[in-house]
Amino acid sequence: MISELTALEPGQVVCFGGNKAVTVTEELARAFGPGDRLVVDDHTGQLLHIPARQWDVAAGAVTQAADAFAQLGAVSDDAVTAFYHHFADRLADDTTFEPIATANAADVASARQRGRSTTRLELTPAMRAAMVDGLRMWAGAPSGRDRVVEVVEHPGWRVEQRQAGLGVIGFVFEGRPNVFADACGVLRSGNTVVFRIGSDALDTARAIVVRALEPALAAAGLPAGSAVLLDSPAHAAGWALFANRGLALAVARGSGPAVAQLGAVARQAGTPVSLHGTGGAWIVTGAACDPARLREVVAHSLDRKVCNTLNTCCVLRDQADVLVPAVLDGLARAAEARGAKPRLHVTAEAVGWVPEAGSVSDAWSGVELAADDELGREWEWEDDPEITLTVVDSVDHAVALFNAQSPRFTASLVSSDEAEQRRFWDTVDAPFVGDGFTRWVDGQYALGRPELGLSNWQTGRLLARGGILSGDSVYTVRTWVRQADPGVHR
Repeated sequence: MISELTALEPGQVVCFGGNKAVTVTEELARAFGPGDRLVVDDHTGQLLHIPARQWDVAAGAVTQAADAFAQLGAVSDDAVTAFYHHFADRLADDTTFEPIATANAADVASARQRGRSTTRLELTPAMRAAMVDGLRMWAGAPSGRDRVVEVVEHPGWRVEQRQAGLGVIGFVFEGRPNVFADACGVLRSGNTVVFRIGSDALDTARAIVVRALEPALAAAGLPAGSAVLLDSPAHAAGWALFANRGLALAVARGSGPAVAQLGAVARQAGTPVSLHGTGGAWIVTGAACDPARLREVVAHSLDRKVCNTLNTCCVLRDQADVLVPAVLDGLARAAEARGAKPRLHVTAEAVGWVPEAGSVSDAWSGVELAADDELGREWEWEDDPEITLTVVDSVDHAVALFNAQSPRFTASLVSSDEAEQRRFWDTVDAPFVGDGFTRWVDGQYALGRPELGLSNWQTGRLLARGGILSGDSVYTVRTWVRQADPGVHR
């Protein structure tokens, strides 16, 4: 018999995962009331409390988006294109943008006061321009709605496979205002979206919605719920969104633990989920590695900290005396360009080639010994560029370390040997592989399509979807049969 959970008792046992259990704390028991929900993070055993108010806010947003999805099929492709133009125009207009900039300045000031990072929060002129460019890209992109994927002809009848929207996409992301443009890309493929931004950027998000997004939807004649902001600063609102069975796809990007937690919530609801959390790129030197090229590649892979920033560098042992100085020089140049100091984590294998190891000079933020089994640890630096350096016996050795310890995300082999590049491509288990700087891994920069996120292969390869999740890659396929001969039968 199923009954509704309206209260919890301290010490109450909650079972999960088939053979695991966790007990309710006194604090949770006091906080839990009628209408609240309880979800277990089956990775950590943490009990996630979703208050009724947060559940209702998320449910209301999903309902708006679902209603809009039901209407979107009757909306023309030209109207969707007009929406992107209107949205871009409003962001590009200084008068319209002024209240957005004011809200963002207040968010940045508040975050700094609380000791929070503002690197990705500040809506700089460059970020604003990227948002406008991204929206213009979507305006110029071909529509995927109702695109004929395949036609199978039969005597007297034919079968058409046609692309169609999935439905409501739930999107939770960190406090980066530019992700608005990325999230709205799903409209191009016939979907609607509910997004929740990090609390640090919530007032910026509200200003964008009121000043630009909603007016653009109205001007283009799109349903009001086509893109909905989940207006709540509570983490529980994100859990409520991902626990809502009205979602067709849940997408999360941000810090690794937070993204993993959201993924656990979505999977329990039976919702397909695309997670974009842990990152960190690896650079490997090959037998035909030019030190000058390596220096440039390292420097240009460390201009700022994002998921595709260089994190780990593997240098061949027999060239370490030449190539390690090139890596250190590239790291130092990246720090100098930022007005910062480099920070290095070096394994025991590489200590002998690093003069600064074991001491901290004025020019360095720090040089620390790294464990051989922590090469995949992602360094979340704010100002001082930070990498791990190790020395390997061969490229195959580096590939084995990458496949075993990294999140299997981005790998680059610096070598002019094509045979070596081919073997690297064939053996390294990563969706993004290159031969130079790592920061190219970006949907808008590399493919001209703003991304919802970049997928690593930490929890397995993706099924029928590329590593770059973009607005035009979120779709399903419908089948339409056209019968010319009424006498066709089985």
